[in-house]
Amino acid sequence: MRASRARTEWIGFKTIVIREFNRIVRIWGQTIVPPAVTATLYFIIFGSLIGRRVGQVGGYDYMQFIAPGLIMMTIITNSYGNVVSSFFGAKFGKHLEELLVSPLPNWLIVAGYAIGGVLRGVLVGSVVTVVSLFFTRLVPLHVFAVVSAVLLTSIVFALGGFVNAIFAKNFDQISWFPTFVLTPLTYLGGVFYSVKMLPDWAHVASNANPILYMVSSFRYGFLGTSDVDLRLAYGIMISAAVFMFALAVTLLNRGTGIRD
Repeated sequence: MRASRARTEWIGFKTIVIREFNRIVRIWGQTIVPPAVTATLYFIIFGSLIGRRVGQVGGYDYMQFIAPGLIMMTIITNSYGNVVSSFFGAKFGKHLEELLVSPLPNWLIVAGYAIGGVLRGVLVGSVVTVVSLFFTRLVPLHVFAVVSAVLLTSIVFALGGFVNAIFAKNFDQISWFPTFVLTPLTYLGGVFYSVKMLPDWAHVASNANPILYMVSSFRYGFLGTSDVDLRLAYGIMISAAVFMFALAVTLLNRGTGIRD
């Protein structure tokens, strides 16, 4: 009985993941191409044009310094965007109910959508990494830091997209958070600069931005330098991932945003 149930749950979970992956690949013109084009423009404008005036940052060429930040920014926005659009689309299309009445437990439903967001974040992040190699030299010095920072960050924001989709009642509400919260935090998270360049008060304020720890951890994997304590950074990322997963499962169990 348990083996049969476990097999059923595994098939359901795998189906969600495969469906999400197929969705990413099927609309590659919307999911993969735009981030690659945007990253190219960032490298040309910020890296080549502005970077010449900036010079070196932390002992590294400016183009090389911002490359990890741009990759991480892409991972964050795509992990978040994939889940928020997919889950809200299921709500809007009224086929989410079919999933909820299935024998699949809610925590596996959340995990399936989150893995879909991680897949898109990693896929698009890999494409932007290839793009960055046309502009600068980028060699991983600490592979574990690179992989772990990518996975933890994409999990956190994929789950963030899930929570946003649960509360959203229309398409305007799924764009509110990335516009007014996610984008400002990302740009102020050390993507284009080192927080060590900021005055003391701004440096202290930046330490309250969780994205700073994610970007710095990822940058450490490539450059071997970080603006933050890595132990604190991993503590924040792991805690955020656990909290967001628990929150998403709790909201789904309560029927928040679904039974309203």
